[in-house]
Amino acid sequence: MKTHELTAGAVLTALAIMIPIAFGGILGVVIPPFSATLTAHVPEMLAMLVSPSAAVMVGLGSAFGFLLKLGPVVAARALTHAVWGAAGAMLIRRGMSFNKAVFVVLPVHAILEGLIVIPFGIGTYMAGVVVIGTVLHHTVDALISMALVYALMPVIKKGASKDIY
Repeated sequence: MKTHELTAGAVLTALAIMIPIAFGGILGVVIPPFSATLTAHVPEMLAMLVSPSAAVMVGLGSAFGFLLKLGPVVAARALTHAVWGAAGAMLIRRGMSFNKAVFVVLPVHAILEGLIVIPFGIGTYMAGVVVIGTVLHHTVDALISMALVYALMPVIKKGASKDIY
């Protein structure tokens, strides 16, 4: 991992840990068994622009933040962020636009979160609720991420070797 990837990944990891701890109650949405903290996916989505390694690091940090705030089930769901984030980063590295990559990984994200809750005693019907909730949550956070990337484009383009948007 290059120094700039480690630095950007560390900043985004700090945000991924801080968001559930500081904003879990304020930005939290709970429709049992589903819970969501709005903006929680934003650091992961931005990490996709940095590198696959940074995306994994941010996913691990997100899981740690949710473990501290909401416990092991939500932390296990957040751990899946490392998987879809790394996949999205690889797609971007292969030339896919950020906007497209964020939505290509959406089904992977939703299905993984639905599957991860089943061993915790949540039935398949309730796992379906988690899948649907994840689709909605991912979409909202993707739109927020796209707005941030668009707003930061002049800064990003100065350091980027190719168009990402």
